[in-house]
Amino acid sequence: MRNKLWTLTALGLAAGLCALAAALPLSAQGGKGKEVRLFNGKDFTGWTHHLKDPAVKMEEVWRVDPKEGVIICKGSPNGYIRTTADYTNYNLKLEWRWDPVTKKAGNSGVLLRLVGPDKVWPRSIEAQLQNGSAGDFWLIDGTPLDTPPERVDPKVPRHRLRTKSNEKPAGEWNEYDITVDGGRVVLKVNGEVLNEGTGAEAVPGKIALQSEGAEIHFRNIRLTPIEK
Repeated sequence: MRNKLWTLTALGLAAGLCALAAALPLSAQGGKGKEVRLFNGKDFTGWTHHLKDPAVKMEEVWRVDPKEGVIICKGSPNGYIRTTADYTNYNLKLEWRWDPVTKKAGNSGVLLRLVGPDKVWPRSIEAQLQNGSAGDFWLIDGTPLDTPPERVDPKVPRHRLRTKSNEKPAGEWNEYDITVDGGRVVLKVNGEVLNEGTGAEAVPGKIALQSEGAEIHFRNIRLTPIEK
């Protein structure tokens, strides 16, 4: 009798654990790999670029301050630097700030699961960095993402609004914490979840940082794979 009770208890516990696992998001079910520093703080190893004006050289727009471990983007012409490697499921963290001297803010973004030919702008999900709008999604070149109806910009449906703004004053460092896991994408700004979508294409793609009109700095760019 005691053995039978132990068996029933074990079966019930196993069933409960299976139900709990099914209820958890994919990132909780899968393990996390080793953190990778996408930017080594010294140079653009692992990165390439694309600019709207092909006559402009990368170093005229993008440079590294090795003493500070910071990427500095002039902001013009439009374009981006992107990883040479593809990533599918991951947690991405990075810090950004606008020019700390002039404190002039502007526009930029982080492009996720970038696929297809290099162009301005390529198929991807943009995690917006425009001043005052960090946490917005922009769906570029037809890439899909489902968000609650109240988050859809009625004037531009491919623009999905954040729940609030919590950026620091121009010139101070902010942090993006981005989870891309299967069809789910979550944007955290300075520790707060500001946007979330589902139904994204679960495909390998590049990660890119935009040059889009104003000087912007990046540092501490690191990625932790989500293993299935």
